[in-house]
Amino acid sequence: MFRRRNRILLALLLCIGISATVLLGTDHHLADSVVADAQSEQAEEPEQQRPIRVEVDLVLVNVSVIDPFNRFVTGLGEEHFEIFEDKTRQKIAHFSTEDVPISVGLLFDASGSMSDKLDKARMAVAQFFRTANPGDEFFLIGFNDRPFQVANFTQESNALLSKLNFTDAKGRTALFDAIYLGMHEMKKAKHSRKVLLIFSDGGDNNSRYTERDIRQLVKEADVQVYAIGIYEPYGNRSRTPEELAGPGLLSEIAEMTGGRQFPVENLNDLPDIARKIGKELRSLYVLGYRPTNATRDGKWRKVQLKLDVPRGLPPLQVFNKAGYYAPQQ
Repeated sequence: MFRRRNRILLALLLCIGISATVLLGTDHHLADSVVADAQSEQAEEPEQQRPIRVEVDLVLVNVSVIDPFNRFVTGLGEEHFEIFEDKTRQKIAHFSTEDVPISVGLLFDASGSMSDKLDKARMAVAQFFRTANPGDEFFLIGFNDRPFQVANFTQESNALLSKLNFTDAKGRTALFDAIYLGMHEMKKAKHSRKVLLIFSDGGDNNSRYTERDIRQLVKEADVQVYAIGIYEPYGNRSRTPEELAGPGLLSEIAEMTGGRQFPVENLNDLPDIARKIGKELRSLYVLGYRPTNATRDGKWRKVQLKLDVPRGLPPLQVFNKAGYYAPQQ
């Protein structure tokens, strides 16, 4: 019976991109309880079956290019990029800059420390939606003491905003559990481009998942993470150790996936930052290659990009996912 239950749980976790190594280090009841807690916050809705798309031989890498003024750079060509896997140069087999529909999960911090920031954060979400394509889809998860599902995948952004207006700020911060639930929800996405967008003032003090669990989870998932870190001016901060670690943690998690964290101290800047993220998601380069190392060993493969900056442009910074796990036999 014990082995049968483990096999069922392992199959569930593999569907959302968690490897057996994570399972062995996690409480067997944890995954089910985090999802069940969140889903109990809303009435059950029939789950739509979504197609699962798997590319077995083509590695796709989303890339954003930023100038010294934090502006994204468009107009580059395939010849300006070099891509390496484990320090071995790869031949680019796919290059595009097309604006395609995306599946976006919004994780909205509703803990007590956000009480005086909620209105501006809601405005930021509304501004982000204004950059959306008609084909985009969204879900919304709020979190305080625990994550709670506010809205399943929908293309009706106005309906989602209406639900967000009823979110109150209270309790502590279960950020890691919210990220886990967001990754779980992403298995229902219908688009191949997937993004989690986190609105939070940083820090975690109430999750059942650990920082190590979440690092491993985002490392394995093919989901970009962007974060808007809403912080008080440095001189006004009276912060716990968790809050002190928040900005660095959000940056590391986001950059591991090829995303970025945008720190915000002036609340009036929130809508503009959300709009900037929305536009960046429309300005990504997508590079694809077939790995020269075809071994199906399940090991981590490090991905690096080099940019040949065209003459006349300033130094540019490249953001892309850190790597991927090779398929197994």
